[in-house]
Amino acid sequence: MSFSVARVPGPPQVSRNSQCHQFRRTSARGLCARHCFKDAQHTVISRKKIFTHSTRGKFFVAASSDSSQTEKAQSKVTYDCVVVGAGISGLCTAHALINKHSSSCPNVLVTESRDRVGGNITSKNADGFLWEEGPNSFQPSDAMLSIAVDVGLGDDLVYGDPKAPRFVYWDKKLRPTPSGPDVLTFDLLSPWGKIRAGLGAFGLLNGTMPEGKEESVEQFVRRNLGDEVFERLIEPFCSGVYAGDPSKLSMKAAFGRVWELERNGGSIAGGAFKLIQERKKNPPPPRDSRLPPKPKGQTVGSFREGLKMLPEAIAKQFPDSIRLGWRLKAIAKEGEAYRLTYETPGGEATVRARSVALTCPAHVAADLLKGHCPEVARELSSFDYPPVGAVTVSYPLSAFREERFDEEGKIPGFGQLHPRSQGVTTLGTLYSSSLFPGRAPEGQQLLLNFIGGATNRGILDQSPEELVKQVDRDLREEGMPLKKDAPEPNVISVRVWPKAIPQFNVGHEETVRRAAEGLKEAGWPGVHLGGNYVCGVALGKCVEYASEYAEQIVGQVSEAVQKDKAVAK
Repeated sequence: MSFSVARVPGPPQVSRNSQCHQFRRTSARGLCARHCFKDAQHTVISRKKIFTHSTRGKFFVAASSDSSQTEKAQSKVTYDCVVVGAGISGLCTAHALINKHSSSCPNVLVTESRDRVGGNITSKNADGFLWEEGPNSFQPSDAMLSIAVDVGLGDDLVYGDPKAPRFVYWDKKLRPTPSGPDVLTFDLLSPWGKIRAGLGAFGLLNGTMPEGKEESVEQFVRRNLGDEVFERLIEPFCSGVYAGDPSKLSMKAAFGRVWELERNGGSIAGGAFKLIQERKKNPPPPRDSRLPPKPKGQTVGSFREGLKMLPEAIAKQFPDSIRLGWRLKAIAKEGEAYRLTYETPGGEATVRARSVALTCPAHVAADLLKGHCPEVARELSSFDYPPVGAVTVSYPLSAFREERFDEEGKIPGFGQLHPRSQGVTTLGTLYSSSLFPGRAPEGQQLLLNFIGGATNRGILDQSPEELVKQVDRDLREEGMPLKKDAPEPNVISVRVWPKAIPQFNVGHEETVRRAAEGLKEAGWPGVHLGGNYVCGVALGKCVEYASEYAEQIVGQVSEAVQKDKAVAK
């Protein structure tokens, strides 16, 4: 069994390039920085102070050891907004501020503790394989397509086949989920299960929507659609998307659009019909002509070289505004502004800002705020981030059962989900090389397996080897894709995220609201909470929310500027 374990890279090493006297990253093939650092006023700071470096779309920070000079240079500037975190939420927020609100918020800085942009988006390639260790795809909404086109990635978009089946492992068999014409003939639900779901959807057997009580996903689905739909479809879906426990997940917070249908229409079907009528009366504005056509049917998207292409392309739009390797240590109030203290490759640095966009995880934000806003920190600390392992393996096509192949000799499908009741530890498996092109060499099938989550936190006590063995054992179960005598897997990577996906449990939205209000009550209106625990865990949700988030920040910055002018008078 070949084996490799993915690890979080440490801070980049820097060295002096004797030819041009600039700093460079030692592993960057001798390429050095081509531009000086500029502050928010576009004042050039000497190369002896600090540099940003980019090569092949990867952004790194190299700084001199003269930390006092670096700090002095930074402290002269009052930024309109400092975005903490260069994950997809932070980058899209900065992109919106810089491109849509430059007149109101001209000076923006993005800081990131890691040595790269992208947050948990982690695309890697080696030996002909291309794989994801974090988020793996996105829904091709107009917001996602728009940001892709804006940063020059329109021609790099790739989509899964909308006709490809999705499977659920039930009763020792991989059964396709319903889609389109086969909704009446698929065998995942019994005849009564289908009848029960239909009656409930039309409000004939769904009980009364509880007043003043927030329902969990389990409560909502069992009441509206019946036990079979919950146990065979929704429970594994929750495990696959949230790595969550549907008995705790909030229906309103996790699946708000479906929750709204019943609330607005009296039933799910009634709400859907009402929504269609409203859209006919008030059609949406014309679609942006720059956008590529959407794939027909339900599918997911990515980019030719993996999801990392998106954050790297966004970062290329404003490289002078990004600082990598900057770990925020403290935030303090300073008049109507905020003083941020960082640990950087060149020593301690201080930055002043009118507003701060915290797009880091909730527990990181809690640590930063606990000294000044303890009530807010307490709320943020309550969010649960269970561990998830991403185990990427490959097998030769000969390792798969005959029934898994189509007429062309390929293994079709998006992947498979595993209900907790079926005795399988793995949450689900994505058929990576079936989903997108260029993911595996000819004759190999690449599989991305997820394990852990809210109902299996013990993965933190298991070794990478043990996780691989568990995944391989699950894939050989009766009815699973692999033959019993399949060769051992070629292990591409094992990545365990100790705090992976925020859980939108019952009470989540109210907790977020209390935290945001708490900042204002504490006299910190310029600190704004963002990130996936606020808007949703899907990549598209983070992209869509960035525009709204940026407008919220701009409104507060405008108020702060007016106060500064009043004080100056």
